[in-house]
Amino acid sequence: MGCSCQYKQNTKGVNMPIAASISKRISKPHLEITGNYGLSGEIKVSGAKNSALVLMAASLLTADQIRLSNVPHLTDIEGMSQILLSLGVKINNESSGLCLQANDLHHLELSYELVHGLRASFFCIGPLLARLGKAKIPLPGGCEIGARPVAEHIKGLKALGAYVSVENGVVTASVPGIQKRLKGADVILDCPSVGATETILMAAVLAEGKSSIENAAQEPEVQDLAKLLNSMGANISGAGGPKITIEGVQRLYGCKHTVIPDRIEAGTFLIAGAITRSTLRVRPVIPEHLSSLLQKLRDSGCKIHIDGDAIEINPIEVKAVDITTQPFPGFPTDLQAPFMALMTTSIGTSVITEKIYENRMQHVAELQRMGACIRLQGNTAIIEGVPALSAAPVSGGDLRSTAAMVLASLAATGTSTVEGLHHLDRGYSAMEERLNVAGANIIRY
Repeated sequence: MGCSCQYKQNTKGVNMPIAASISKRISKPHLEITGNYGLSGEIKVSGAKNSALVLMAASLLTADQIRLSNVPHLTDIEGMSQILLSLGVKINNESSGLCLQANDLHHLELSYELVHGLRASFFCIGPLLARLGKAKIPLPGGCEIGARPVAEHIKGLKALGAYVSVENGVVTASVPGIQKRLKGADVILDCPSVGATETILMAAVLAEGKSSIENAAQEPEVQDLAKLLNSMGANISGAGGPKITIEGVQRLYGCKHTVIPDRIEAGTFLIAGAITRSTLRVRPVIPEHLSSLLQKLRDSGCKIHIDGDAIEINPIEVKAVDITTQPFPGFPTDLQAPFMALMTTSIGTSVITEKIYENRMQHVAELQRMGACIRLQGNTAIIEGVPALSAAPVSGGDLRSTAAMVLASLAATGTSTVEGLHHLDRGYSAMEERLNVAGANIIRY
C-alpha cells in the first residue's frame, strides 16, 4: 500500500536548536523531550485511576469508614475528592491512600463548577439514590473524545424505580415512597457500558430484592468495584461476565480495599519500551488485564516475558499489526493512541479502527507533524511506518492522545515540546519522572 506522506530523517543536532527556540516561546506548561534515549530497568505502575474514582464514589453507600490503598496521585482523584467533600464526606489522606467516611451527608446536589471537567462525578448518582433516595447532578464533562451519553445509566435507574428527569443539563433523580428504597429489577444494557454497569451496580446493592444486569461491562474496573462492594457486605455474583446478579441488602459496612494496578498505565509504559526499542520491565500488573495488548505486541515481533506481577518487553523489531478497539477483553480504546504512535515507527502498513468513541483520532494530525505517514478514513487510520519520527512542537487534545505524544517524542530525532499536561496529569502520575528514572530525557516547564 503506497503512501504520499513525506518525512525527513534528521540528526539530533539539526532539530535541537529549532525545538529549543520554540520551547522558549511557549508559555503553557509543557514537557521538553529529547528523543532517541534508550530505556531500561523497571517502572512502577500506579493504582488504576478508572477504578479508584468509582471506588471513592462507592464510599457514599455507607456511614462507616472506607480505606482505599494504592490510590494514584492524579488531578482527577483530587477532583473527585472535592466533589465528595462538597457532599459532606470526610476524607483523610493516608500514606497508603485515602480514608473516606460519609456519616454526615448534608448536601445532595453537585455544582456545575465541580463536575464539568470530571465525567466520573456522575458515579455519585447511584449511591446517593440508593442510600438517601435523592440526587441532583449536572451532566458530566471530561475529555472531548466523543459522545458518552448517560442514557444507559438513567434507563437502569428508572428500572430500579427511580424518577429521573433531565432539564437544562441537570439530572434530578428521586425514589418514591416513604422508605425511599429502590426496587430490584432486571436491566438489559443496549451496549456494555462500563459507567452504566457501575452506576446500576451501586444503586442495586441496597435495593429491595434481586437485580440483574445483562450485557454488563466485563472490564477489570467493574470486577474491582464488585469486590469492594462485597467486602462492604453486598451480595454480588457474576462480575467479570456478561450477566451480574445482585441480591439487595439492608445496609453496607466499612472495609479496607486495595485498588488494582492501572492496566492502561502499564500498557502505556510497555509501549514506551517498544517504541524506543528498549528492554523494559513494568510492575505491579495483573497480566490477564493486558492480554489483548500483549498479544498485539507479540504479533508485532516484541518478546514478552511474564514473571508473576511483572511484565518485561524486549522489542527486537516492530512490525505493523492491525487493531480494532473493543470492550474488554478486546483491545482497549484507551491504548489506541499510544499504540498508533508505536505503529508509526513499525515495518509495514497497519490499520487501526476505533469502534468505541467517534472522536478519538485527534492525535493523528499531531503525529503527522512529527513525520508520521497516516491516512485517516473516518474512524480508521492507515499507518505506513517510517524509519524515524522528527521532533516537533505538539499538543494532546485529551488524556490518551497526550500520552501518545510523549511516546512519539521519546522515539523522535531531536527535542520535542508536548503541551496538554492538564490532560496528561489526569491519568498519569509524574509520568516524566518515572520515564526519566528509566533513562528518558524529559524536562517539565
